[in-house]
Formats: sequence, C-alpha cells, structure tokens
Amino acid sequence: MSAFGRSETADDLLAALLDGMDAALCAFDADGVITHWNREAERILGWSAGEAVGRRGFAGWAVRAADAHDVEDRLMAVQDAPGRQVHEFALLTKDGGRVLVRTQSAAVPGADGKPAGVYCAFSEVHAQIDLERSIALSEALMDDASALNWGVVLVDVDLRPAVVNTHAARAFGSGRTALLGRPLGELLTQGVEELEGALQHVLAEGAPPSPVELWVSVRTAEGVRRRCWRCGFLRLGSPLAEEPVPLGVGLLFQDVTEARQAELDTGQLRFRANQLYRAGRAAAECEDPAEAAAVRLDFALAGFAEHALVDVLDGLAGRERRDGLDSARPRLVRSAVSPSGMTLLLPGPGAIPVRYGAGHPAFQALDRVGPVRTSSPRGEADADWARARQWPEGAAHALCTVLRSRGRTLGALTFLRGPSRAAFERADALYAEEVAARVAADLDLAGRG
Repeated sequence: MSAFGRSETADDLLAALLDGMDAALCAFDADGVITHWNREAERILGWSAGEAVGRRGFAGWAVRAADAHDVEDRLMAVQDAPGRQVHEFALLTKDGGRVLVRTQSAAVPGADGKPAGVYCAFSEVHAQIDLERSIALSEALMDDASALNWGVVLVDVDLRPAVVNTHAARAFGSGRTALLGRPLGELLTQGVEELEGALQHVLAEGAPPSPVELWVSVRTAEGVRRRCWRCGFLRLGSPLAEEPVPLGVGLLFQDVTEARQAELDTGQLRFRANQLYRAGRAAAECEDPAEAAAVRLDFALAGFAEHALVDVLDGLAGRERRDGLDSARPRLVRSAVSPSGMTLLLPGPGAIPVRYGAGHPAFQALDRVGPVRTSSPRGEADADWARARQWPEGAAHALCTVLRSRGRTLGALTFLRGPSRAAFERADALYAEEVAARVAADLDLAGRG
C-alpha cells in the first residue's frame, strides 16, 4: 500500500473515531487554528466541520468578542501546563443562542515531544451535571440507603446479584462480595420462584406500577429466617444503545416483617375469637352435649388444621376417675374424627383402645397436662411417620393437648396439619387449649347424662 493510501486510511479512521464520540471535540494547532471538529460539536453549537475547521480560535463566531481573548488564553495555556485543565465557557450557537459548556483540554505533543497544539473535549454543563447527579445517586443508593434501612441489589439479566449495598447484604446474612454472581436459589429457601418471576416480568414488561410485598425465607449462617420484603423494581437499560438494551433490574426493598406479622397475628386472633363465638352459639342449640362438642371441633378446624382426633380415657363413661392415670400407660379410645360428619360419642365398656406406642405425643400431653407440638422429620408428608402414630397419611404437623374438666383428665385432643401448612406455633397451642377446654366441658356433661 502506498504512503498516500496509508495516510488516507488513517484520516478516515480518525474521522470515524471522532464522529463516533459522545463528547464534542475540537483540536487546535500551535497557532490556535482549528484542525478537527466532530459531529457532537456540530450538534451542540450548530456549526459544521466545514464551517469550523480552518478558523483561528472562537473569536467572531463561537464566542462573544468580549470573551474571545480570555477563552483563547485559557485554552492555549494548557500547552505550557502538565495534565488536563477543566474550564467552563459560554459559547455561541450558529442561531445566536448561548450554551454554557464544560471543557477538558490538554496539550498535543508533536514528533519532537514539544506541544504541537491543543485538543478540547466539551459538553453542555447541564448534561454533565445530570451525569454527575446520576453517579452521585448511584453511590448514595449503594451507601447512604443503608442508613434508611433500604436494601439495594442490582441484578443482571441472568438474575444474579451484580451490586449489593450494605443493608441488602445484612438482609441476606452475608458479605457484599460473597453475594455477587450467586443464583438466588442459593440465598433463599422459599419465595425464590416469586422473586425471580417478578424480576423476569420487569425485564420483559417493565416495572410494576406499585411496590410488591414478598414473603421469603433467607438462608443464613444462623439458620433460615422468614421475612417480608416490600419491593420496588427498576428496569435498567443502556443509555448508549440506539434501542433499549436491558442491563438488569434494580431491586429496592425494605423489611416490613414486624408490621406485617403484627397485622397477621391481629387478624388471626380476631378470626379465632369469632370462630369461638360462633361455635358457642351453634353448640348452645344442640340438645346432646356430645353433638355440641363435635360442632365446636368443626368450627375450630376452619383455617387451623385439616383433622381433629378426640381420644378419651378408657372407662371414662360410667365411673369417676380423678386423674385418669391409674396405670403405667393410660388406655385411650378413639371417640371421634373430624371432619367426618359423625357425632362425637363416648365409648362404652370393652371398647378397643387406640394402639398408641410409648412416648406418643398424646401420652406426653397427658403427662404434662399441657400441649405438645411435633412435626415429621422434614416437615413433609411422611406416611410411615404418620402411620406409626395412628394418624392419617397426609399428616405432617401435629398438636396434642389434654382434655380436662372439673379437675379431671378426660382424654386428649389432637389437631393435624398437612405439609402445605406451617408447623404449629405457641399461639396455635393457646388456641387449641381454649378449644379443648370447651370440648372437655361438653364431654363431661355427656358423661354425666
């Protein structure tokens, strides 16, 4: 290739590079004559490269006459100073308007190492300020948002954390760098499907119109913690592409577990109190006390458990037993299973006892004269585990409490839940005791009938 060809190719490449820049750029030779002028400079000021190249400085066309000398001195002075210099100037547009620009200028060395000119990159001040604000906002969200108890996570298109602030790292129970690049399934044990679904929706459709509350279980070094997060989502797109290119999703969340749990507890307490009231009204209309006890159990099951089992002490009917525990292991006889539509009946003499093994939760409740909670090993439906305890195969969680009336132990009441429900908690045990006290009163009345 000839030297001319190489020079022409180099000039074309330089022109393409200059015109592809997002910043306006012009260059001056040692005498202050403009040698380069790119398209962004033309967009900001309106002067084309043909109109700008070859002019000496900005005087008489791109700057006011009163400012021309000062602007030229400050631009060309960079030839005698190391590094870059930043200035702000008011330049004139082709249509007579004024634009405040921020410039960065530096000397261009020649072949002999001496300054051969100056290059000047400039942008509109308001655009630069907008960029600085955006950067400042990003840094504030990553740092200062922690003081406001807001977690901020930038998730890439593969739904993996790319940037995490301090508060979010604490919420996940890990360090900031330890979270980066890990699948959400490694961080959450429950709620990951809902969170990933929300992130995918944001990537495809955009952010929802209002915040979303999600319940998640976070896997931490101390164990699994169930939390409620109030989440806002922002779709992140590249500002440099001609068409929007998704870069990921910004997830902002705040832990509202205590407030939501208090609301749930209040609602649950109100519902259970209402159920007890309705059960009492319905039981009052039953002539048979045993039927009234069955009605109470049906009301108690709503929203609480799938099954209720009533086991009474063998020999309860027909004779007085102050404690019901006159043998090494009491004998319990199945009296009713709810829901089954069967009226609760006291078994007569000779009834076959339930084959409960030693250490059965029902026996533990009798020994403690209080509630006993238990669950299958993994909290899932375990047919063998349930069968060994004479419970339905779908049982995963159990709560046994004692039936007592007038200082006597009458038997045990067992509530069973399936794997779709959470294990019984202390508040559940208190409710079960209240139900058991009322059912025991009905049983005691039926036994005296």
